[in-house]
Amino acid sequence: MTETKLAPGDAAPEFTLPAADGSTVSLESYRGKRVILYFYPAAMTPGCTKQACDFRDNLGQLAAEGFVVLGVSKDKPEKLAKFTERDALTFPLLSDPELAVHQAYGAYGPKKLYGKLMVGVIRSTFVIDGDGKVEQALYNVKATGHVASLKKKLGLS
Repeated sequence: MTETKLAPGDAAPEFTLPAADGSTVSLESYRGKRVILYFYPAAMTPGCTKQACDFRDNLGQLAAEGFVVLGVSKDKPEKLAKFTERDALTFPLLSDPELAVHQAYGAYGPKKLYGKLMVGVIRSTFVIDGDGKVEQALYNVKATGHVASLKKKLGLS
């Protein structure tokens, strides 16, 4: 498996994915806006819930600064809909069960989990500018405290 890692200045890979609400979401439809695209391992798990709620709780400030937040996992839309409802998430959660978008962004591959090398979803966040270019590519981020750290990197704290 080849590892793709994106870097600032790279063109963000385009995608169209099904969302929790049954619609489809394309990166292209957000041209002109800055997008925070984050990949997480599994809906409704403790770390992923903490991270999603953290984005939800900071969405007002992020939106006021011109950011759109999109979450991506390999979960099916039905599970994402339950996650959205259970935790009152107010941004789109997208389903990528084939992992094609994960792989295009380098968010799936070898990683260490509890000291063991395995292959899986790499918790990652990308900031994409209004022209579709990667501003930031953050791999192996922590679920807890990530949004605060990201806001600091974006000069928003």
